[in-house]
Amino acid sequence: MPLTATPRRYLMCRPTFFDVSYRINPWMDPAAGCDPKLALKQWERLRGTLLDLGHTVEEIEPVEGLPDMVFAANGATVIDGLALAARFRDAERADEAAAYAAWLEQAGLPVLPAAAVNEGEGDLLLAGDVILAGAGFRTEPAAHAEAQEAFGRQVVTLRLVDPRYYHLDTALCVLGPDNVAYLPQAFSPGSVAVLRRMFPDAIVADPADAAVLGLNAVSDGRHVVLPEHAVGLAARLDAAGYDTIGVDVSELAKAGGGPKCCTLEVRG
Repeated sequence: MPLTATPRRYLMCRPTFFDVSYRINPWMDPAAGCDPKLALKQWERLRGTLLDLGHTVEEIEPVEGLPDMVFAANGATVIDGLALAARFRDAERADEAAAYAAWLEQAGLPVLPAAAVNEGEGDLLLAGDVILAGAGFRTEPAAHAEAQEAFGRQVVTLRLVDPRYYHLDTALCVLGPDNVAYLPQAFSPGSVAVLRRMFPDAIVADPADAAVLGLNAVSDGRHVVLPEHAVGLAARLDAAGYDTIGVDVSELAKAGGGPKCCTLEVRG
């Protein structure tokens, strides 16, 4: 059956204040420096790519002092026109939650507060009718129960074991309602068994592709926008019938983010 693209609505945040000024994940090294102008150029190309694919892209106003606000996926989880607010683990990002909640409320979406730590679509990914939920480094398992109560959908907990893949969206990409791509080495043995059972036709990524954040990709069911250096994963996806589009996000990757991190899907 041919793969079908579905138009999506994304919220993005321009990296006006992007910087790597602290370290809260293994990718970040303040001493290495970064180029904010290059990050903006890469972000604009990503935004343009999504627009060219026919998707809607809206923007939230960046806030000075929140250099990671560009990673919009962490700002909330939005399913069926309802938003579950984020609650960040680290103080450096805590104020992002209120900014995203305010934008969503102004857009007319009810926003539920979060009691447990959850980092939005970084760890809560909708796959068909099921929410795949990461735990182990950021989002707390208690947040999985919150998400199930909020959205009335089954939540499947997946335990992450490699600190480089601290969010689920760095180790797994939802390709469509019934398929994913993922890196087995990023998950506990039990979680790998669950993924194999749920997605027997999944695309299995190599460590080399995951190491360039290749799995931090955006899929509309047919087109997959992924980091351009993930050539092996792109080849596997192409062979499976997907249309891949590589983008350079090397500067944003210095903070541990890629195409998916930069997009929050607003599902009405």
